[in-house]
Amino acid sequence: MIRNDIRNIAIIAHVDHGKTTLVDEMLKQGGVFRENQQVEDRVMDSNAIERERGITILAKNTAVHYKGTKINIIDTPGHADFGGEVERVLKMVGGVLLLVDSFEGPMPQTRFVLSKALALNLPVLLVVNKVDRPDARVEDVVNEVLDLFIDLEADDSNLDNPIIYASARQGTASLSPNKSGTSLEPLFDTILEYIPAPEGEADAPAQLLISTIDYNDYVGRIGIGKIQRGKITSGMVAISANLESGNISSPLRLSNLYTFDGLKRVPVEEALVGDIVAISGIENLSIGDTVCDPAKVEPLPFVKISEPTVVMTFLVNNSPFAGREGTYVTSRHLRARLFKELQTDVSLRVSETDSPDSFEVKARGELHLSILIENMRRQGYEFQVSKPNVITIVEDGEIKEPIERVIVDVPHEYSGAVIEKLGLRRGILTNMHGTDRVRLEFMVPSRGLFGYRSEFMTDTRGEGIISSVFDHYDQFKGDIPSRNSGSLVCYETGVATQYGLFYAQERGTLYVEAGTEVYGGMVCGKNSRPDDLVVNICKKKHVTNTRNSSAAEDSMRLVSVTRLSLEECMEFIDDDELLEVTPQNLRIRKKELSHEQRARTLSRQKNK
Repeated sequence: MIRNDIRNIAIIAHVDHGKTTLVDEMLKQGGVFRENQQVEDRVMDSNAIERERGITILAKNTAVHYKGTKINIIDTPGHADFGGEVERVLKMVGGVLLLVDSFEGPMPQTRFVLSKALALNLPVLLVVNKVDRPDARVEDVVNEVLDLFIDLEADDSNLDNPIIYASARQGTASLSPNKSGTSLEPLFDTILEYIPAPEGEADAPAQLLISTIDYNDYVGRIGIGKIQRGKITSGMVAISANLESGNISSPLRLSNLYTFDGLKRVPVEEALVGDIVAISGIENLSIGDTVCDPAKVEPLPFVKISEPTVVMTFLVNNSPFAGREGTYVTSRHLRARLFKELQTDVSLRVSETDSPDSFEVKARGELHLSILIENMRRQGYEFQVSKPNVITIVEDGEIKEPIERVIVDVPHEYSGAVIEKLGLRRGILTNMHGTDRVRLEFMVPSRGLFGYRSEFMTDTRGEGIISSVFDHYDQFKGDIPSRNSGSLVCYETGVATQYGLFYAQERGTLYVEAGTEVYGGMVCGKNSRPDDLVVNICKKKHVTNTRNSSAAEDSMRLVSVTRLSLEECMEFIDDDELLEVTPQNLRIRKKELSHEQRARTLSRQKNK
């Protein structure tokens, strides 16, 4: 059976190339909204963190109708750390739209997502977006993408597909680079013509591969996937089976069946082969499970998800301020929350350690970890995390580490500083082109990028663009210099005073303001020298009966206090430090709070 009334597509691209904006316009022109309806920008980015940061984190389903055909659309993340979201949803679609910025061209994540689509033999439609940019270089970008197709050994059919030139912001598309469009009709028509309709056995026993898990307080776990065979009906008895683990559930009745229409899930009585549906009623449903008719239990293989490259330790908070702000503070709470995350995030790995109070969490990158930490603190969890480290492997008796493909776009005058800094971090320059604005391509060890992004923004005066994606494992590249500054460490527990901070600021950059509660061993700033320095920021001015002149009081003002974001804290912490995360505060602290004990440990290390 061929379902000519349906097309299933995913929109894939590098971060900020306009996927979610294009989906907005497809929904508007697909008749999802009323003509005069007020609609937010990036309506698919419904998560609070997505809206704050302007990035897509979770893949989401929607659908529009065009010329009697339902087009199921999956909006995917563009950041490399959430590549697992892209990999798993590609099993649901019959083809992909590859969006490329008309100025930036193909970036690291473009190569990654395109390689995954080609590995599944999915047809690819190239959409050159933002053609209305004044600095657009459409012809060059098309040539660069075609070179990438050839480099990834794409078959000729993909090279013969038409190229669509679009402006997602204006909601226009055209098949000619020299002619601006008036609507997205050329895009919709191309999808209907070049993306194959789903097909399968309509009368065979039902088979549904689960690619996404959602949760609802009322109905519990909701599985989302494409019907590969047969027909699914609301209330039918089904069995979930997993090919990799061999787990098979007992027969259970499906309580709800939904299809997607616009931004809504619509309850239906039945759905046929090729439909993307959501089901509830199977309690322990997981990503990669196959929901089958009990008459023929036949689990399907699921896509192999790329392994994580970064590891971080999550610990129960044991600082002097533990338990003040969080709702969930025990190791039982922490363990349950981390293992719950595994049910919806296929790229994450969580394992227990020798200590019942600490857990190892492996992820795709620092952003992947920081989004998990931010979600947990907003949900009321209080815990500590260690410095992130890369995951090495051993092949043929040789230690190998993850290497990332890094692309840097900078004004010409800053290129020398970038090449020098990445060279010190064991990066190898593989390509360089451009005049006024230079594009540099490097192969850099993943650990060489830890803590570099903020330094990069300083070196390029905020005008540089840097992006990276995991490329391969290679032999260990040797030592990489860590941060070249020490920490300013609080001497005692108390409240930071203006007087104490004034004398501490001469030693480096302050991270806490006057009136902030601190404890002994907590980091209150960055030392301008390599060693740690203990400072007393709680000391008060000695009171006398002599009144100071106003000029003396004015001269005791603080120069500046830097408030670190979560990512900046993760970049800053060293091996002997932890980041204390609570719903209201982020505090950097030493693992060993005792100054005397730290001094003895340092003395022993020097003597060795």
